Amino acid sequence: MQRIINFILRYRNAFLYIFLALISLVMTIRSHSYHQSKFFNSSKWLSGNVYGTGHDISSYFGLREENERLVEENERLRRILFNKPTDPIPSLDSTNVAFGLLSAKLIKNSFSSPRNYLTIDKGSNDGVKQDMGVITTKGILGIIENVSKNFATVQSVLNTKSNINAKIKHTNYFGSLIWGGEDYTTAQLVDIPRLVPLVVGDTIVTGGMSSIFPENIPIGIIKKYDLNASRSFYNIDVELFNDMANIKNVYLIENRNKEEIKELENQTVQ
Repeated sequence: MQRIINFILRYRNAFLYIFLALISLVMTIRSHSYHQSKFFNSSKWLSGNVYGTGHDISSYFGLREENERLVEENERLRRILFNKPTDPIPSLDSTNVAFGLLSAKLIKNSFSSPRNYLTIDKGSNDGVKQDMGVITTKGILGIIENVSKNFATVQSVLNTKSNINAKIKHTNYFGSLIWGGEDYTTAQLVDIPRLVPLVVGDTIVTGGMSSIFPENIPIGIIKKYDLNASRSFYNIDVELFNDMANIKNVYLIENRNKEEIKELENQTVQ
């Protein structure tokens, strides 16, 4: 206590000066409208900046929750897109839709080896099954290959074993999307006949001729092409819409009619 008293006595002149300055400042502001206006404008500016900074900080820490809400909204919208509008918000467990949808997050990604695989944070406990299609908001990513209770691996389109039915948008000409194992930004579309008019920049989408992906899911654009004269088919480089090195949120597609289609096809072949 004595130290506090000694401190006050030592700096009493400074404290007195500050006290008198504050009194004079208050009296000046109260007696002149111009000074009042400047003071209140300054206080509003200061408080506005403080509140704005606080809002920016709180918004930053709320990005994760906001991102999860956006993923859920995208999931609902894509369910509507892949199915008839009779069920406005179908769920993965709904039985009256052709395609179910489930969101997941990527926890492991590879894109630099000949046979690339990815791992997601959903498994059989969440309804994930083998051969479900995997997409992002930009386009296709791959196909579910192996499933455990809580996780699943995805055969990436950047896999030399990958073979996905694809077509040129707004046409019925389709072929196979494969990957040559070189550039992770580019896949190859083969088996497109030479009679098809091609233009660099044309959009490539899923063909709908498989039981995995719905028709017209984006894949990429034609980067360049040349003609294989010996087979009369084009070799087409497709620049992928997805940045395969930078992916986090994905969506899984389940074709509910897949087993029925396969069973019918097997009977037909026999």
